[in-house]
Amino acid sequence: MRTTINFGTLTISLLALCHFAHATPAANDAQAVVEKLHATLLNVMRDADSLSYKGRVQTLNGVLAETFDFTTIGRIVTGNSAEQWNALDDAQRSRFLDVFAQLSAATYASNFDGYSGEVFETLGVEEKRGNVLVKTVIVKSDGDQVTLDYVLRETNGVWQIVNVIASGVSDLSLKRADYTAVIKSEGLDSLIGKLTDKVANYASSGR
Repeated sequence: MRTTINFGTLTISLLALCHFAHATPAANDAQAVVEKLHATLLNVMRDADSLSYKGRVQTLNGVLAETFDFTTIGRIVTGNSAEQWNALDDAQRSRFLDVFAQLSAATYASNFDGYSGEVFETLGVEEKRGNVLVKTVIVKSDGDQVTLDYVLRETNGVWQIVNVIASGVSDLSLKRADYTAVIKSEGLDSLIGKLTDKVANYASSGR
């Protein structure tokens, strides 16, 4: 039997092994957070039909709350400094974070609604200015890849995701541009209403 070795892949694998071998505890912890999210997403994809949309949302709620820092994300996407965010009305802030978390679960449940042999791969971990960047890809069954990079930040000893960069596009930047425009012209309550409508639309069209 002839064995063919892909030296390009082998080189990349060896570099990755060297990189991970020298990973710091922070890098290891951040990588574990991302891989826990990916493991849950794979399970949701594989069981998509039996779970249905509602079941996928319920499965995702817990892991998203654990792996994402929704408070930090919420402050950033509404364009507020820490002082401004803390000065907001408690009820408003709570309502926004609640609907934002609901929308996150609804979006994931709708986008990861079936399985066709996809796998997640972690390519590398980098520490940058106190944050950790975890570089990953989704490899489709036909070999095509979609890059998914995660920025994680530590709060009280816990590493959580504060941004997802899909194919080079920052989700945090997109949401901040959209949300601050609505807040500036219509107010935070209007934004909360629009996000609530999006959640309802996902639920009505989900399967």
